[in-house]
Amino acid sequence: MGSLLGAYLGDVADVTLIGCWPEQVIAIRERGLWLEHPDGRLSHHRPAITNEPAATDLFDVALVVVKSRKTLAAAKTIAPVLQPDGLAITLQNGLGNCATMRGELGESRASLGVTAEGATMLEPGRVRHAGHGPTHFGRDAVLGSPQLALLPQVVAQFERAGFEAHLVDEMDSLVWGKLAVNAAINPLTALLRVPNGFLVQNEALVKLMSLAAHEVVAVAAAQGITLPYPDAAERAMEVARATAHNRSSMLQDVDRGAPTEVEAICGAVARVGRDFGVPTPLNVKLCRLVRQMETSGPLLAEPGDVAGLLRLLADF
Repeated sequence: MGSLLGAYLGDVADVTLIGCWPEQVIAIRERGLWLEHPDGRLSHHRPAITNEPAATDLFDVALVVVKSRKTLAAAKTIAPVLQPDGLAITLQNGLGNCATMRGELGESRASLGVTAEGATMLEPGRVRHAGHGPTHFGRDAVLGSPQLALLPQVVAQFERAGFEAHLVDEMDSLVWGKLAVNAAINPLTALLRVPNGFLVQNEALVKLMSLAAHEVVAVAAAQGITLPYPDAAERAMEVARATAHNRSSMLQDVDRGAPTEVEAICGAVARVGRDFGVPTPLNVKLCRLVRQMETSGPLLAEPGDVAGLLRLLADF
């Protein structure tokens, strides 16, 4: 996502990418960034990139798109290079990222956003724009006046770059709506090691998607939160169809042998559900299975082994 945003926004604004993947930093410095669009065309971009943020000027706005497990580290990196009246915006998956950032930066300098844009890293210096979707930025009352004044400028820059962007007062509905979609798609694609579209081609998987999404709806409802669409399961299937060839962010982590964001997605649903007395048995199982896979490797011998996944869920 950082590369995707850098490619588009770097064409219309003064943007610097801050990265910690050496191969990516070197590739973009030396060859630029190639972006593969959803229609298959390629575009070439030259965003500035560094792995030494202390050597840069102070930033007015920082967009945080790292994996949720790296949120605290990202906030510590941002703290010395963000203007005193600057704003850090999380566009990450899962719950709790904004609170973590506010713990480091202060409540008035961190805000929450939600994006439905999708990206797949193909190789260092090359990213695929896997799917279009709106991006929402929250106008939170705890933000300072300078930070609130920056938000319309951020929305305008996103629109200039070709993104659909909105400024809203209420973010909880959007956050839990995205969480329902992520819980329905990401762990199943990671365990099966399949692209998103595979899920909607199998009746048993559609049922699992529906159950996972509706558990999120129940936990949200217990908090008085209504999702932004009438049927979370149907919305998850729409997203899976629209991004049929995309490999979910959780699957991309599995492919790289990296820790996933399952604790911030299914794990978060289970924890909040427990706090509110709402059972979430499928999200609990999916979280445990993905964590087991992170430790021991693939749990299914062949990608797409639906029968094998159903056995794992029954036995767990």
